[in-house]
Amino acid sequence: MSKPFIEIEGLKKHFDLGSNQILKAVNDISFSLQKGETLGLVGESGCGKSTAGRTIIRLYEPTAGRISIDGTDITKVSKSKFKAYRSKMQMVFQDPYASLNPRMTILDIIGEALDIHGLASGKAERKRRVEELLEIVGLNGEHASRYPHEFSGGQRQRIGITRALAVQPQFMILDEPISALDVSIQAQIINLLIDLQKKMGLTYLFVAHDLSMIKYMSDRVAVMYLGKIVELAKSEDLYANPQHPYTKALLSAIPVPDPDVEEGKERIVLKGDLPSPVSPPSGCAFRTRCPAATERCAAEVPVLRETRPGHIAACHYA
Repeated sequence: MSKPFIEIEGLKKHFDLGSNQILKAVNDISFSLQKGETLGLVGESGCGKSTAGRTIIRLYEPTAGRISIDGTDITKVSKSKFKAYRSKMQMVFQDPYASLNPRMTILDIIGEALDIHGLASGKAERKRRVEELLEIVGLNGEHASRYPHEFSGGQRQRIGITRALAVQPQFMILDEPISALDVSIQAQIINLLIDLQKKMGLTYLFVAHDLSMIKYMSDRVAVMYLGKIVELAKSEDLYANPQHPYTKALLSAIPVPDPDVEEGKERIVLKGDLPSPVSPPSGCAFRTRCPAATERCAAEVPVLRETRPGHIAACHYA
């Protein structure tokens, strides 16, 4: 296998809340991506997956760890010299209503990226390039003169994708790009992202909580719980043979469009709420909700280990 295009090692993002309280949003995660691959990052709300994405792209500065893109550790690149790497990686945000400036036209929203990175020599080329990009994502070039409020949610998300594509990135973080959209529009956006990946050779980190969409979209899947990755495997292997109790519980919640199968399926209901990342439980963070927890789980932190070829899980009993 070739050298990974993206390598994340020991990444941490902690927030100082004052009064000696530290919120460990991302707490020592590691993974890699090959060029052209999609890695799905999944977990319930509050597990740290969106914070991980924003830290990888350095919207948040990491507390510790290494973020390597194409062999360069970008955590060691100063902010003044970071612009060259910013164009290599872009982000599509969750809320298409909040991520676009309502006072700017679509031409200026997308054109701003071209201006910052010097990708258009004049106003005419800038306008032509924006119109070309809009056509690529299925919008009309004439839409460039309009404002965000004149578009539907699905169209706004296409504009957000266009803005990310404007600087010709190689790596894109998709932060729940369809969760704010109608179900009828979600498949259109996902299929658009897949088509763009094939045409442009893009590498994706796809952050989501919809396990069905993760399976459809991703080559491999990483499961996060309370700031840590607890399982990582090829998509088909993770869904067929989940090793971690948390993953099993998540997968049991996926509805099956067959009433007979759905009726006979065992549903694993987790007790209690997600613990606070400010004061996580000792040992295994999942033990307070795990039906199979033992004394060992309270005393010893499980490490990620290979339980099957290419399949790792952080559970003493996986």
